[in-house]
Amino acid sequence: MPKELIRLEKISKSYGGKCILDDLDLTIHENEFLTLLGPSGCGKTTTLRILGGFETPDKGSVFFEGKDITELPPNKRNLNMVFQNYALFPHMSIKDNIAFGLVMKKKPKDYIDEKINYALKLVNLEGFGDRYPGTLSGGQQQRIAIARAIVNEPKVLLLDEPLGALDLKLRQDMQYELIRLKNELGITFVYVTHDQQEALTMSDTIVVMNQGYIQQQGTPEQIYNEPENAFVADFIGDSNLFDAVMLKDRLVAIDGVAFECVDTGFGTDKPVDIVIRPEDVEIVGPEAGTVTGDVTDIIFKGVHYEMCIDVNGREWVCHSTSAHPVGSHVGIKVIPFNIQVMAKPESEDEEAVQIEE
Repeated sequence: MPKELIRLEKISKSYGGKCILDDLDLTIHENEFLTLLGPSGCGKTTTLRILGGFETPDKGSVFFEGKDITELPPNKRNLNMVFQNYALFPHMSIKDNIAFGLVMKKKPKDYIDEKINYALKLVNLEGFGDRYPGTLSGGQQQRIAIARAIVNEPKVLLLDEPLGALDLKLRQDMQYELIRLKNELGITFVYVTHDQQEALTMSDTIVVMNQGYIQQQGTPEQIYNEPENAFVADFIGDSNLFDAVMLKDRLVAIDGVAFECVDTGFGTDKPVDIVIRPEDVEIVGPEAGTVTGDVTDIIFKGVHYEMCIDVNGREWVCHSTSAHPVGSHVGIKVIPFNIQVMAKPESEDEEAVQIEE
């Protein structure tokens, strides 16, 4: 297990009487790419700013390598932050932007020049040192902002939706760049985004947040394949999210129709939530389906077709490489392993934690 680097303990923060973080605990390990993921207002950026020292929690403590740094200002912490708007100085050349932090620390000129060259090479922008930010593309400016953070040799790089302003192709390219940088530099990345695909692509660990709480923490595979509640299931990727009844171990009923599953321990005749990913819905002939329905919509998405199927008033979404025209009467099957059963909230308070109203 990697060594613990950062620990947030019982962090709470409110603005204007509104609770943004509520008793949050989080551990971050060395050389980890950890992503804070959630909708706007869930507390992810506030968490990042508390880590960076730009905000002070109302309650709780921040520990870095075992030392309490809760009251330490940003310039005294061994971490650097990269903002969505790049925050480059337009009147300074690229090399002067990169060198800014080192100049403030009164580092020798030879040392600064060496670090500038190293950083430009690392972000694939050698030869750009004498240019100015306004002459660069959005992706190039973002790489310069990252280079400026890297030269300070932080143990942790904090990134607040740094790719949000870029177009899709450039954003995808930068995702691979960030993964490469993390692996080459051996530093810890803490990344904030509301983009589920970005989180699944880049992260070692994803922390899904909503309404100031951590809903689930785990690997991308765990978050996608084994969501712990309906909010996570609905927020991460496309999903069929249904109310159901757990008839007994390994048998669940959707709209009165029994489906075999692999889950146990939920009791008998208990209300549950279930999630079935669209790619796990198998379209078969009507006679072979557990249920049958009619195709109401079809969209070609490049690698697959997305089809909506009406099953007695319930919409099922399916992804398949085979198209079934609108109006087709089809059967639906799902193998037991692909039905994920989740406990329903037991109280209104618990529901407020799990489901965004």
